[in-house]
Order: sequence, then structure tokens, then C-alpha cells
Amino acid sequence: MDSPVPATLARAPARPQARAGEEACADTRQDAPAEAEPPPRRPAAFYSSVFAQIEEIGWKQLVSATGDGVSCLTFRVVDEPGRMHLLEITLPMGYPESPPSISADVPYLPKIHWSKNSRLKDVICQFQAHLKILQEFWNTMDEIDKVLWIVDPTKPSYAMSHRRIALGDDCYILLQVDARKPNSLPECRFLGTDGKLDQLIINWRKNRKKWDTKKKFHENLAAVLDFALPSPPSVGDKAKDDEQADCGICYAKHLPVDDELGAHSGCATDYMCENPSCSRAFHSVCLRDWLRSITTTRQGKWEMCEGGVEKSDTDALEASFQAKKIGRSRIYTLVLWRKWLGGRSAFLGG
Repeated sequence: MDSPVPATLARAPARPQARAGEEACADTRQDAPAEAEPPPRRPAAFYSSVFAQIEEIGWKQLVSATGDGVSCLTFRVVDEPGRMHLLEITLPMGYPESPPSISADVPYLPKIHWSKNSRLKDVICQFQAHLKILQEFWNTMDEIDKVLWIVDPTKPSYAMSHRRIALGDDCYILLQVDARKPNSLPECRFLGTDGKLDQLIINWRKNRKKWDTKKKFHENLAAVLDFALPSPPSVGDKAKDDEQADCGICYAKHLPVDDELGAHSGCATDYMCENPSCSRAFHSVCLRDWLRSITTTRQGKWEMCEGGVEKSDTDALEASFQAKKIGRSRIYTLVLWRKWLGGRSAFLGG
């Protein structure tokens, strides 16, 4: 009978495996990423100090507090005419030795003067002083919005200093008002169809030196352009016009302001379906691209009134864009809207 294997010899093969396992575990621990250090915590004195400073301003003025509770504070600030503003104050880790940063819906922010003894109420006071400076700018913008026909932005914020004003006949002027000198001559850009803006551009260049900062903004604009500026439409008419003027392809009233669109930049719809039951408007650019996208048939079909337009009219439309003597807004007669009746097409509105 064979003698039994000593216990020491029986356990011997397991040792290299154990070492290999230990080495593998060690390698795994080395490869594992180090645990991220927790973010630095503010001292308790910081919170008690900030709470006391909020108390000085008034808890009713505090709209929100985010970022560990007090790192980002939003206060409600009302200016003298009654406009409500939201002032966001962010407290850095080094606060109060490091100054806070602010954010608000204003055309430009004030420079905050800060010392190690300053408090949050000092920031509020400096912002209120800044709001007083901006009153002339906002009064000017309110005058523009009330008297002139504004097409964009429809709901301007307090920070916006631009307005796109309708001049009629698919022509517009894009104004950029200087928030620091709101009654001065603004920057402008004319948008519209060829031939219709030429005289307005000539008048602007000739009369711009006549701009009088003592006059009202809209009076100056009318005098420099030597043009009777149209009044804004009534609420009912505006809603009806907006519904009818949205492009049936891109569903927007105005094209974006983009240099790549050339003379069409910022323009409103300039084509309309001649079917009285439809009368849907289009941008000529959108209509042209839509016609070009049709590859399976010679005729595009408009689903709103079951009308159609011949693809062959695309060539006429393209040629009309090159015709300098023809206004683009009057070239709609080159596009023939047709309605299917018993397999035949009939001219709409003919």
C-alpha cells in the first residue's frame, strides 16, 4: 500500500495559486481609480453670515437659493416705474473676501464695487442704481414698441436692444439701439425686396446727420427716412394676419436674418395661393426648394386645398429672381396654382 502523501506536500501546489490571486487583487486595486475627494465644505460661519445678510435685504425678496442652499441666490428687484427684475448672485468659495458675481436680464451689467466688509445689500443697492441708468433705454424701447410696427421680437426681454420694424410692402428695417445712448442714431440694416428699399437707403445715408437726440426716437426715424412709418396693426387684425402670413412650408412668417439668403434675408411671405378658400402664404425660397425636391411627378400638390403647382414653373420662378426690374413680391403670377377636377387641372382664381 502506498504511503500517504504528507500534508505539507498536499498543500504546496495551492501556494502559487494563492500568490497569483493576491497579485491579481493587488493589480486590480492599483488599476482602480482613486476615490474622488468630496467637494470642499463651507464653514458654519459662512451660512450664518449669509442668512443674516438675506435678513437685511428681506426674505420676501428672495426668489430661489440653489447650490448647497446659499451659493446661488436670486432676488426680486423692482425699479421705480414698477418693472420687476431678477438678480442672480453667485457666492464663490472665497466669499466674502472674494467678490460675488451677478447675472440679470439687462443689456449690460454694472461693475460691482466690493471690499471685504461689503454685504449682499450693497450689491442690491448698486444694481438698483444701475436700473436707474437704464430707464432712458427702456423708455425708448417702450416708445418704439408702442408706436411702430414691430415684427420681431414679439416678446422682447429687458436685455434686447434690437427691433425689426415693418415698413410695408414686405420691407423692414432692423435697428440696434445703443443701450448707453438710446437716443443716438442707431445701427440699421434694411431687409426687403429689390428696388423697393433703394430710396429709403438713399434717404438714410443723406439725412442721418439730421438725427436730433432731443426728439423722440420714432420722429427721428421718420425724418431721416423721409417716410411715413406705418402704425402697428390692431390685436384682431394682427392675429388674423399672422395666421394667414405663416409660410405653408416652413410654418414661419419671416425668414431668418442670414446673409446667405441675400435679399430674402428676414423677408416675410411673398406668395399666396390664389384659391379663395385657401389663400395660404409662402416664402418664394421655400416654394422653390419644395418644387425642386419633387422627383417623382411633374406637379407638386398642396394638401390644404388640393391645389397643385407645375414643376416647370420652377424655371420661371428661378428666372424671375434674376430679373432686376421685377419685384419678387409681384412674381406670384409666374406660379400657377391648379386644382384637380376630374383628372384635369383648372387655374385657380382665373
